[in-house]
Amino acid sequence: MNADLLARFHGVIPAGGVGTRLWPLSRASAPKFLHDLTGSGSTLIRATFDRLVPLAGERIMVVTGKAHRGAVVAQLPEISDENLVLEPAPRDSAAAIGLAAAILYRRDPSIIMGSFAADQVIGPVEIFQQALVEAIHTAATGKIVTIGIHPTHASTAFGYIKAGESLDVVNAPSARGVVEFVEKPDEDTARRYLAGGGFLWNAGMFVAPVGLMLKHLEANEPDLYTGLMRIADAWDTEQRDEVMTEVWENLPKTAIDYAVAEPAAAAGDVAVIPGIFNWDDVGDFAAIGRLNSEDAEEGVITLGEAVRVYADNATGVVYSDRPRVVALIGIDDVIVVDTADALLVTTKEHAQKVKATVEQLKERGDTSVL
Repeated sequence: MNADLLARFHGVIPAGGVGTRLWPLSRASAPKFLHDLTGSGSTLIRATFDRLVPLAGERIMVVTGKAHRGAVVAQLPEISDENLVLEPAPRDSAAAIGLAAAILYRRDPSIIMGSFAADQVIGPVEIFQQALVEAIHTAATGKIVTIGIHPTHASTAFGYIKAGESLDVVNAPSARGVVEFVEKPDEDTARRYLAGGGFLWNAGMFVAPVGLMLKHLEANEPDLYTGLMRIADAWDTEQRDEVMTEVWENLPKTAIDYAVAEPAAAAGDVAVIPGIFNWDDVGDFAAIGRLNSEDAEEGVITLGEAVRVYADNATGVVYSDRPRVVALIGIDDVIVVDTADALLVTTKEHAQKVKATVEQLKERGDTSVL
C-alpha cells in the first residue's frame, strides 16, 4: 500500500448506544462495548482499537459519552485528550461521526477517515484489514466506501446494501458501486435478497475523504453541519468545552445513513467492499451463545468472573457477578443474567424481546436498574 496514502488514514471509533437487548449486563453506565463478551480477554472496544492500529497507528479517535470517559481511558490508555471526543448527551450517529470528520478536516483536509463501531466482533482480523486497505484505496478516488458483510442468513435485523458494477479501482479489485441502501426488510424480502445475491448487510462501516463526508452532510443536514463545524473550529482551542456545551444540545438527531450514506449513494458517490470475514454485532444474548459456543461446558456457556453453575441436562448462557450458585436442570437454551440489582431469565428464542422489557421498565420509572 502506498505509504503516503496510508499516512492520510485516521480511524474513528463511535462508542455509543446502551445495548438494551443485553440488559442487565449492558447498562447506560456500562454499555456493551466496555465488556468482554467473547471470552477473549479483550473488551469489544479494545478489540476494535487493536484491529485499527496496524493501519492507523496513533491516528485513532474515539467518540463516546462523557459518562464513559474514565472507563474508556482505562481500557485505551493510548488515546490522547485531543482524540477523545466526549458527547454531553447522545445525538445519534450523524452527529458523532460528523463531528469526528469536522475535527479531522480542520486539522488536515486531505485525511481519509474510517468509522468502525466499538461493539462489533470481527475475524479473522487480517481479512478485515485487507478489506480496509481496499476501502482506503477506493476512498482516495473520491468515494464514500462502506464495507458490506456477506449475509449468512435471511436476517431482518440489518439494513442491506445493493451492490452494483465493479469500479476497476487499482489495488481494490473487489470495489463495486452501490445502487442503494435498503431498510431492514421483512422475512420474505430478506430471503429474496439472499437467494438472488448482490445484497450485503450494512454494518455501518464507512471509509471516506473527510471533505466528501462533510459535503454530503452540509447538503442534507445543513443545521447539523453548521453546528459541528462550530465545535470543530473550537476543538483544539481553550474554547472547546464552552462551545461544545452551547452547541451540542441543539443539534438535530439523525443517523449517518439518512444524513450522508443514502443521499450520497443516490448521487453515485458510494462504493462497497464486500467483507468476507466473520462479523457479529452482538445484538442479543443469542449472539453471545453463538460467539462462545466452543467454550461451552456441558452445554452451558458461562460469563463473569468465578461464575458458579451446576447444569444437569441443560443448555444455555449464564452470566453472574454474584457468589451464589446458579443451578439449571432439564432446561434448554435458557439465558440467565444475575446481577446485584436485576435478574433476567429468558430463552434464546425470546432474546430480542429484552429491549422491550427495558422500555417497559423505563416507562414504569424503574430507571435505577437501567
